[in-house]
Amino acid sequence: MKTVDYLHLDESGVNKVVEGLKQLLADFQVFYTNLRGFHWEIKGHGFFVLHEKFENMYDDAAEKVDELAERILMLGGVPENKFSEYLKVAQIKEVSGVSCGEEAVKHILDTFSYLIGEERKVLSLASEANDESTVALMSDYLTEQEKTVWMLVAYLSGECKK
Repeated sequence: MKTVDYLHLDESGVNKVVEGLKQLLADFQVFYTNLRGFHWEIKGHGFFVLHEKFENMYDDAAEKVDELAERILMLGGVPENKFSEYLKVAQIKEVSGVSCGEEAVKHILDTFSYLIGEERKVLSLASEANDESTVALMSDYLTEQEKTVWMLVAYLSGECKK
């Protein structure tokens, strides 16, 4: 007996979705760790704003990790839970020693660019598999992340001009 049997989803289509979700899970785990490092190591002019923002972002990433793992389970997959395995497949690389706010934000923007591309791929696979729940999850992530990207780009745009 499998959960997917009750969801009226084709197992072969769902398997592709699960693989995409597993990739996102690995990438989000590394992203979470990078955000923690940025939060701990940030210094300088933007400290107060960025320290709090990075905390909000790593809390959000932790929530997404849980959602992704649970969705993998719902679709009959088994989420990885060893960081050593995440590092083998994650396309996001570990970053450490970043204390400059602008550098940290640029790393985050690059990561969001990658994640948004991967989420669009999973959304497409989920749509082909008639997996509306995963489509909705990815759509929610995209909506939130597109706004965050806009805000981070605005943050980096510099001082106000008179």
